[in-house]
Amino acid sequence: MPSDMLSGPDLGGGYLHQLSFDTEREATTFTFHAQVGGSDAGGPPTGPLDAFGFTRTATPCMFGGPRCWHRRFLLGRPDAGRVRAAYNRNRFVLETMLAQRYDSTPVPVADGLREIVRRLSAPLAEAGIAWYIGGSTAAWLQGAELAPHDIDLGTSRAGVDRIASLLGEYLIEPVGPTDWPRSGIVHGARAFVGTFHQGVRVEWAVPLEPHPPLPFEEWSGRGGVARLGEVPFEGHALSVTRPEYALVRAAEKGATRSVAAIADVVRRTGPDRELLAALLERSPLSGNARSALTDAIAIGR
Repeated sequence: MPSDMLSGPDLGGGYLHQLSFDTEREATTFTFHAQVGGSDAGGPPTGPLDAFGFTRTATPCMFGGPRCWHRRFLLGRPDAGRVRAAYNRNRFVLETMLAQRYDSTPVPVADGLREIVRRLSAPLAEAGIAWYIGGSTAAWLQGAELAPHDIDLGTSRAGVDRIASLLGEYLIEPVGPTDWPRSGIVHGARAFVGTFHQGVRVEWAVPLEPHPPLPFEEWSGRGGVARLGEVPFEGHALSVTRPEYALVRAAEKGATRSVAAIADVVRRTGPDRELLAALLERSPLSGNARSALTDAIAIGR
């Protein structure tokens, strides 16, 4: 089926961008295309786009040349306006996101979190929607000496939509069904909270299809599944996931410094051994790596 172009070619972050859509019956697939743009796009780009959820395609961009990346969203045709707004913000902030990821440009996590708390706390509380902070930012809030690259939020299905509304002008991906590599099909969104030149990437999602959550699953979209704690942040009490989640993820990435920093927090707060055992049981880490992680926490090295 032929695709129609909604925007493009556009520039951003050393890439040429296009926004297309395909419609079949009631379903519309919107696609963000990005291809290496060379000098015409202010390139070469600082790095690849897989860190931001894009997937490399085997075929050329539909409205351009080779070396193409895609992000797809299944929404209705009336959603074209908000899809285009997110597409444009994504390409406007892409240079900053690439610099943060590949050029060691500092990520203003505290500033971004301050804005998130300001926008989300009261409205979500009034609506009775629970939300929490996970990933490396949760470990950082609990005292880990590391520098998070982004902020991950956990919430319910209703919370995903409400957060997208409250962070509307910051969205770099429209809220709705999409494919997140390593997570499968989700109902989620991404934002870049801040200005075009200084901000922090934020993401949140729940599984699209109902499924029995794994024990202590961090992002199930259901209350009472993830193991949470509470930390103070500028007069607010924030719910955060236990540091064991970030610890195992850092070990899987081979991030030795982060592992050491998070392990210090786990030891200080007291290990949740039931949680750690469950996370390690379903981790791709080798048996030796699992044992080393458990031993390092137990003996403080």
